[in-house]
Amino acid sequence: MSTASAQLPEGRYGRSADERADRKLRIVGAVLGAVLIGVVGWFGYDYIAGARISAQVITFEAVSDNAVEVHLEVHKDTGTKGYCTLRSQSADGTEVGRADFRFDQRASRLDKVVTLRTTARGSTAELLGCH
Repeated sequence: MSTASAQLPEGRYGRSADERADRKLRIVGAVLGAVLIGVVGWFGYDYIAGARISAQVITFEAVSDNAVEVHLEVHKDTGTKGYCTLRSQSADGTEVGRADFRFDQRASRLDKVVTLRTTARGSTAELLGCH
């Protein structure tokens, strides 16, 4: 008894279903890759060229066991609105206060003294970021 081959003769019936599926997967992968590159490029451009707010803490002073006064200098585009997040830590490193301070003024440079409320005496004032 002989065993018959399950394969079709090569080149006689055109492409197999596996080859067509492989081609479709390559096309779908290329399209999704191009979309992913476009999305990453868009977010990168927006991050670099978007409106930014930068700030720095000039000085801070613990005025009581429940408050820290922070002198904050903010640089931003004229007309841009945003907020900066500040936090204070106690001497042992635990966080005792955190708050967002909004800046809606149209000026491009602001000097502002803000009061950060704390749950215990704060020994630091740290700028976490501006958005």
